[in-house]
Amino acid sequence: MEKTITALIPVKANSSRLPEKNILPFGDSNLLLHKIGQLKQVKQITDIIVSSDSDEMLDMAAGAGVTAQKRPEQYANESVPFGMFLEWLAGVLPNEHIMWACVTSPLVEPYLYEKAINLYFQKLQEGYDSLITVLPCKSYYMDENGPLNFKVGLEHRNSEYLQPIYHFTNGINLCPVKKLAEWHYNYGPNPYRLEVNKREAADIDDVYDYVQALAMRDMSQITDLGK
Repeated sequence: MEKTITALIPVKANSSRLPEKNILPFGDSNLLLHKIGQLKQVKQITDIIVSSDSDEMLDMAAGAGVTAQKRPEQYANESVPFGMFLEWLAGVLPNEHIMWACVTSPLVEPYLYEKAINLYFQKLQEGYDSLITVLPCKSYYMDENGPLNFKVGLEHRNSEYLQPIYHFTNGINLCPVKKLAEWHYNYGPNPYRLEVNKREAADIDDVYDYVQALAMRDMSQITDLGK
């Protein structure tokens, strides 16, 4: 089995909920350059590609020594479905496998990428078709019809005894490139779920997420107590 991997960093120029989200300050640089720096430390990665419609971000990528891939406008402005972007990617990406690596998951560290890649190839042999990161959540969830994972009254249980609901973090997605066009998604129907902690699951979507990620970045060590 070929084990060549493209780490894809998808970044768009515009973000409706948090302007210029992908290049917000983070650490000693910004979110995009921070992610490139993390991925450069992962020895299993064959190529790092930044896919963007933004010339500014593509210039940053080239300056950081990785491949800058100009994304056609229709795949950046959401005029076509996400799955069509993936179908286009399947035709232009090198290597046998793709690892989705979003800048909005800045606390996915190099050691976790390495762990995920090693597990991914192991789990493919076991019958899984892809790998994703998930955060197990034991909280009380409701929809418009009432409780989803708990009961009220005498059957109420403390949260630590609830069945977890898994939050898909979008921190790491690994799958064969050729499957992107078939699934029209970046993971398959039978993914291996790699559980991560709350720090590793940080996903910046709005200003509150950004502030939380900045605070967690300064945690010098994650101990068993903090997981």
